[in-house]
Amino acid sequence: MPDSPKPFVVGPGEGPTVQGPAGGPLTFKVRGDQSGGALTVIENVIAAGDGPPHHRHAGEDEAWWIIEGRLRFKLDDAEQAAGAGAFVYVPRGVAHSFQNPGPEPARILVMFTPGGMEGFFDAFAELEEFDRQAFSRLGAEVGMEVVGPPLR
Repeated sequence: MPDSPKPFVVGPGEGPTVQGPAGGPLTFKVRGDQSGGALTVIENVIAAGDGPPHHRHAGEDEAWWIIEGRLRFKLDDAEQAAGAGAFVYVPRGVAHSFQNPGPEPARILVMFTPGGMEGFFDAFAELEEFDRQAFSRLGAEVGMEVVGPPLR
């Protein structure tokens, strides 16, 4: 049986950082193996005008806490804005996307439960060149399906 997860603290600016798929750095605060597979948590900077394609996760719920800035979300077919301090929850199977409509980067805390999505972000960060098709290809490997284009 694997070791039980241990409590820990990750300070501001701490955690392994990679280039994220939404134009800014992505810092791991909790990886699935640190939580016994319970969750993955990342701090993500979303570049102005950027965001992922419309997609859904087969096996993970996803939630965001907007720390700085404002995002525009598409949840299934409904759009809604969320500013600093807002919390957004999307259960597995629900198509979703977001975009930073502002001129400055937005900063968010992203939570996946159960954990395991870090494999997608690790693989994306290893790409030598950005490729929109990579989101679909790498996402499919972790049960994520792209169902539409990014918000613009």
